[in-house]
Amino acid sequence: MRSVRTRSPEETWELAAELAESLAPGSAIALHGDLGAGKTCLVQGLAAALGIDEPVTSPTYTIVCEYPSGRLPLYHIDLYRLSGPEECLGIGLEECLEAGGIVAIEWAERAEGLLPPDLLHIRIEVDEPTGERLFHIFREGEA
Repeated sequence: MRSVRTRSPEETWELAAELAESLAPGSAIALHGDLGAGKTCLVQGLAAALGIDEPVTSPTYTIVCEYPSGRLPLYHIDLYRLSGPEECLGIGLEECLEAGGIVAIEWAERAEGLLPPDLLHIRIEVDEPTGERLFHIFREGEA
């Protein structure tokens, strides 16, 4: 497991750019953290690093946003409004995972059993007094 502390959205974007360099087509990222932890901010940084110039916002109500204009397509998925794996089957999750882009999934624990075993996990903790974010980056079995 690797842990990285960021002190601003800009530092979070720098972390995302570093991560983007190591991601291959078909990579999937599970994002874990409370509301407001910085999951969407990290995805915005991934998008920028991939050369996507359109605005990236949380897909809480649309559930899936596709950004095809970068060096790799980015699929930003937010499962917050879904109750579990059964509801994830009808949103196109499998198609996104098989499309050869980068898939970033907020609230990924709601799709348990449907995600690939080589999933990269990023758990985000917020230090309330300072507002700093602590990103724990690991693969299954490294936690």
